[in-house]
Amino acid sequence: MQYIILDMEWNQPWPGSYSAKKQLPSPIRGEIIQIGAVRMTQAQQLDGEFQILIRPKYYKKMNRKVASLTGIKDAALKEHGVEFTAAMEQFKSWCADDSVFLTWGFDDIAILRENLALHGLDDAWTARWYNAQLIFNAQTDGATSQRALKTAMEMMGIAPTRPAHDALGDAYHTALICAKLRLGEGIEAYEQALKSHENGFHGAQMPGCIHRSVLHGYKDKTQALGAVHARENPCPVCGRQMRCGRWLSQPGKRCMTMAVCDEHGEFLVRLRLADEPDGTLRVSRLVYESSSEAAESYRKLAEKPRRRPRRRKAKSPARTNE
Repeated sequence: MQYIILDMEWNQPWPGSYSAKKQLPSPIRGEIIQIGAVRMTQAQQLDGEFQILIRPKYYKKMNRKVASLTGIKDAALKEHGVEFTAAMEQFKSWCADDSVFLTWGFDDIAILRENLALHGLDDAWTARWYNAQLIFNAQTDGATSQRALKTAMEMMGIAPTRPAHDALGDAYHTALICAKLRLGEGIEAYEQALKSHENGFHGAQMPGCIHRSVLHGYKDKTQALGAVHARENPCPVCGRQMRCGRWLSQPGKRCMTMAVCDEHGEFLVRLRLADEPDGTLRVSRLVYESSSEAAESYRKLAEKPRRRPRRRKAKSPARTNE
């Protein structure tokens, strides 16, 4: 058995662009353009690196925010990028059998599986996967929030030696963190760590999630919620605009509502807001089945009576001495 510490970069179409409106054979939240990975032995010793650029097939024009963040340009992908299926053959061969995958966060493995499905490729070889963030939290301070890789490195006393927002650089730094964790113990206790994380609604993609999208360019939370109410809340089945119910706030720029499609019924919608480098907000929108645990949690919270704000007592007029 060996560990593969994986990180990826992916491109996304700009909202409203031609690419964003494309009907793809299978839904994806981003098209992979770079894979970086580090192999680690069962004894937790680093044992090799893998890196490849992938030429996009569907989102061919680089999103300018993604290009700015990663430094990956259209020209580099055209010149050095490998077709996705060929890239996967190389990566799978490098990984070999009996591999356990570790990523820093929930997104990378989900994006990988979506891209494999889009190209009609099997994803069974990715089945043994764990979010190293949760193992890190469980073995440090027990936090349920998602820690940035940079923060975790600082907590572990690891100095950065590779570029950030580069697939191999981030995979390498993640591997250095993983080398200091008790991975075997963390994997055995993983289900409990995952449950604690989900109960906190700190951003995990929980069971029952059927659609996910990312929206960009909002100046504040009010504008973001207004966009969802106006046009950015399509039914995951028919694509028609859904009506939003009561919004419930969650820790850290997160909120959720029960939305309704006239034809297909209720769906839970969760939003996660994050700051972009240019000062705007990015919104991650996750849609869940009405029968999911996440939706049931929403209903229980919505049933609780709202706290009424305390009425301030009117100040008595100041007395004057006659």
